[in-house]
Amino acid sequence: MFPDVRQRFQKLAADRPLLILAASVAICATAAVAAPLSRPEGRATLVSAVEQAVATATPPRPTPMRLVWEGADVDGDGRADFANPTGQEPRGHDAYGEGEFGASRDGGSRRHEGVDFRADAGQAVEAPISGYVTRIGYAYPGDQTLKFIEITNPALRYAARIFYVNPDVAVGDAVAVGQPIGRAHSLQRKYPGGMTNHVHLEVMDRAEHRIDAARMIVARLESATAD
Repeated sequence: MFPDVRQRFQKLAADRPLLILAASVAICATAAVAAPLSRPEGRATLVSAVEQAVATATPPRPTPMRLVWEGADVDGDGRADFANPTGQEPRGHDAYGEGEFGASRDGGSRRHEGVDFRADAGQAVEAPISGYVTRIGYAYPGDQTLKFIEITNPALRYAARIFYVNPDVAVGDAVAVGQPIGRAHSLQRKYPGGMTNHVHLEVMDRAEHRIDAARMIVARLESATAD
C-alpha cells in the first residue's frame, strides 16, 4: 500500500479497527475503479471514502452480560445443592479488611472462617443449602441485634451458618436451597466508617471443618438474553 494511504489507514484502524475492516472491504473496489491508486487523486478518493464510512457507521452494540451463580452438585443428582444467599458478589476490600475465606483478622492472629456476600440492608436472604434449621443464635456475645441461622443437611452431611440475618424461620423448620429465610441486617451501627453490608456464610463439611464457600458457589458470566 502507498505510504500516505497506509498512514491514514493505521490512524483510523487504531481508533475503530472493526469499522475500518468492514468499510474497507465494502468500498475499495469502487474507489479503485473511480480513480486508479497509482495516482494521488485515486488514493485520496479511497482514504476519503473510508473516513466517511467510518464517521457514519454505527458501531455494533455490545452483548449485555449478567453475573449468575452456580452451586455445586455434591450428591450427583443434577441439581445444585448450594446457592448464593444474596445473589451478589463477595465483599471486596473495605476499611475493615477483605471478605474472602482465610482473610486476615485481628492483626493476623486468626483467619476468616467464611465468605462475605454483599447485601443490601433489608433484602431477602436465601437458604444456601437445604435442610433443617438447627439453631438461631447471636453473632456476638451481649449483642442481641445481629443473629445467625444454622441449617443442617443430614443427608449431605453439610451445615451452613448465615450471619447478620433477621430470621423469618424457626428452629426445626425444613427449608429448601434458595428459599427465603430472612432479611439482611445493616452493619453500619456495629461497624461504622466503611464496612460493606453483607451476610457472612460459613460452610461445614462432613468432618465439621469449615470450608471455602466460594468452592461451592461459583460465579460465571452469561448473556442477559439467555433465558
